[in-house]
Amino acid sequence: MSVPLLILGLVLFIGLVVVHEWGHFIMARRNGVEAEEFSIFFPPTIFRKRIKSKRGDYNFAIGLLPLGGYVKMKGEHDSDTAKGTFGAASLWAKSKIMAAGIVINLLVCVVLLAIVAAIGMPQVVPNQFTIKSDTHIIKQEVLAVQVEQGSPAAKAGLSDEDQLVAIGKPGHAVKLTSSDQLRTLTDKFAGQKVALVYARKGVQHQATTTLLSDKIVNASLKTNNPKGHLGVVPTEYALQRSTWSAPIVAVGLTGQLTALTFQGLGHAIGGIGSAIAGAVTGNHTAREHGQSSASSQVSGPVGIYYILQSGSLLGYQFILFIVAYISLALAIMNVLPIPALDGGRLWITLFTRGIKKPLTPRREELITAGGFVFLLALITVITIVDVQRFF
Repeated sequence: MSVPLLILGLVLFIGLVVVHEWGHFIMARRNGVEAEEFSIFFPPTIFRKRIKSKRGDYNFAIGLLPLGGYVKMKGEHDSDTAKGTFGAASLWAKSKIMAAGIVINLLVCVVLLAIVAAIGMPQVVPNQFTIKSDTHIIKQEVLAVQVEQGSPAAKAGLSDEDQLVAIGKPGHAVKLTSSDQLRTLTDKFAGQKVALVYARKGVQHQATTTLLSDKIVNASLKTNNPKGHLGVVPTEYALQRSTWSAPIVAVGLTGQLTALTFQGLGHAIGGIGSAIAGAVTGNHTAREHGQSSASSQVSGPVGIYYILQSGSLLGYQFILFIVAYISLALAIMNVLPIPALDGGRLWITLFTRGIKKPLTPRREELITAGGFVFLLALITVITIVDVQRFF
C-alpha cells in the first residue's frame, strides 16, 4: 500500500462532499438566500469565525469529524416566508440551489477525467470510450488478483496484487503483456520447472517453481476446487494517454459511466425487491439471491476505503480516476428521489408546488428524518456486506 496515495485519495474523497456543499452555499447567496453557516467537517465544532461579506455575513466553521461538510441556510422549511429564507425563495431559485451541488460534483468528475486522460487513463470498463486516433498505450501490466494457497505461484513467493513480469524456462523468461499470454505460456510449460519474475512495490523478484501438470489441472476441473497450472487469477492493467481529445474522452466516459451506474442501480433495486419478496414468502433461496445481487452492486465507506487502499498500489492515475467516479456517483445519488438528499427534496418541492399545498414544518421534518433513517440503515447494511466481502 502506498500511504501517501491512500491519504491523497481520502483527502480528495472528503473534498468531494465539501465542494458539493460549497455549490449549495454559493448558489444560495447568489439567489438571495442567507447562508448562516458553512462548515468543513461535522460537529463538534473546533473552530468558528464570523465572516463579513457583501452578500451577507456567515459563520465559517471547522468540525472534528472529517466526513464532509454542510451549509446551513436561513429558514430551510419550505413553508418559511421571511425575506432571505430558503422557504421564501422562488421555485426556480430553490431548484438551482439544490442542483448546484450535483452540478459541481459532475464538473469535478469531468475535470478529473480530463486530467487523467492526459496523463494516463486506466482501462476499467469494456469498450471504454476513447478517441482511437489520439490514444496510445503507455503502460500495460499483468497483475495477480488472487494467489491460491499452496499453488506453484504461492510457493514462488507471489502474493495478491503483485505484478507478473515474466515467465518461462530458466534463463529465457518471456515478458508478459496480457492475461491470455500468461495462460498460453503456463499451458505450454505445464508440469515443468519455470522461472517466474514478479514485482512488488516497484522491486522485482525472481524465483523458480514447478507448474501443475495437465493431468492434475484437468482432474481438478471436475471438483469444487478447480486449479490452474500456476494457481493465480490474473487481470490486466493498462494506461492509455490522449492529447487534444482528453476533454472529449472525459465527457464521453462520464456518459458511459453514468449509464453503467444506473444499470448497476437497477440490478441493486431488483435484488432488494427479490430479497424482500423472498423474506415475505419464506423463499430462502430467493432472499439470499436478492441480497447477493443487491450487495454486489454497491459499496459504502468501508468499500471505498478498500478500493482506495488497493488502488494506491496502481499509482496516482488510478486514485484520481476512482475519485472522479465517486464524484459522479455522488451527483447521481443526489438526483435520486430520496428525501434526505437533494433529489428527494427537489422532487418533494416540485410536487407540493404542483398541488399548491406546501408541507408543514412537522411533515417536512418527518419525511426528511425518515429518509435519513433509511440512508443510515442502508449504509449500515452495505458496511456489513463490505466487511464480509473485503475482510
